[in-house]
Amino acid sequence: ANHSLAELAERFDLRCHGDADTRITGVGTLAGAGAHQLSFLSNSKYAAQLADTRAGAVIVREENLAACSVPALVARDPYVAYAKIAALFEHIPAAPPGIHPSAVVAPTARVSPTASIGPCCVIESDAVIEDGAVLGPHCIIGEGCVVGAQSRLVARVTLVIRVTLGKRVLVHPGVVIGSDGFGLAFDTDHWIKLPQLGGVRIGDDCEIGANTTIDRGALDDTVLEEDVRLDNQIQIAQIGRAHV
Repeated sequence: ANHSLAELAERFDLRCHGDADTRITGVGTLAGAGAHQLSFLSNSKYAAQLADTRAGAVIVREENLAACSVPALVARDPYVAYAKIAALFEHIPAAPPGIHPSAVVAPTARVSPTASIGPCCVIESDAVIEDGAVLGPHCIIGEGCVVGAQSRLVARVTLVIRVTLGKRVLVHPGVVIGSDGFGLAFDTDHWIKLPQLGGVRIGDDCEIGANTTIDRGALDDTVLEEDVRLDNQIQIAQIGRAHV
């Protein structure tokens, strides 16, 4: 990717200060960015680095503009502006539509022809994979589970049973959704396992970090509403509704 400051300013509704023809081919930190990289200042404690930065340009707030020694993009929130611009430089290989020959798909599963099913995936009976969904290597989609349109399961993701993912959900490697909740009753001298009859429902635009586990409920579903973001290695038991 190669963009001028003027192009970036127009695309993301920012104000350009300095040489609008400055070419940007990547992003970096204030201390480490080079002449064709864009950096940002969102925390004022790093403001002193503006004077010495070798970045091609920096995203700053209006109040930091005078201290900036290089061309700048002025933003109300430099961190948000940086997040949007940095996405232009992220390369995610396109996933070809279709089902890899090594995948195993139950006859009653429904897989959109625009979905991409990677090597060694297993899709069990009555599961649904909607338009544009991407399943990376070694994903397991349990009976009756649904993967919403444009969702992406990076690799080794397991949906156990009664799991529904909304649209554009990003699930990182090693995630397990719909495993048993920890339900036990003590009967005199031994434990009785409670059946976990609920499921898991994940709303649109959620992101679930690597090796996170989300249990299904004993009776009601575990629910994550829209735009919930989870970091790596989180354990979520039945919580009703999450607005994290």
